[in-house]
Amino acid sequence: QVQLVESGGGLVQSGGSLRLSCAASRNIFTINIVGWYRRAPGKQRELVATISRVGTTTYADSVKGRFPISRDNAKNTVYLQMNSLKSEDTAVYYCNGLVGVNDYWGQGTQVTVSS
Repeated sequence: QVQLVESGGGLVQSGGSLRLSCAASRNIFTINIVGWYRRAPGKQRELVATISRVGTTTYADSVKGRFPISRDNAKNTVYLQMNSLKSEDTAVYYCNGLVGVNDYWGQGTQVTVSS
């Protein structure tokens, strides 16, 4: 099992930045893929970005070039740096960890971008 705890959400003006953190309860090398997802009001959950155990990254087109994902292996933490935020980025952001065939979710952190 793995527990994931997100932090770093909040209220920010359009064009601003936030950095989300996802802290894992186990060695992050044992998690195959860590991903950030988001759910905006009235919309389905969507994938934002992922980073694999070996550092391969993927991004949704809507955030490519704005939201780099990274990891700090020593801290067992994955980050999502959110730059040039837009009102449409407002959502609850969730961290997900894939271990074997099991995936684990954090509790989510709210990001609100005011225009």
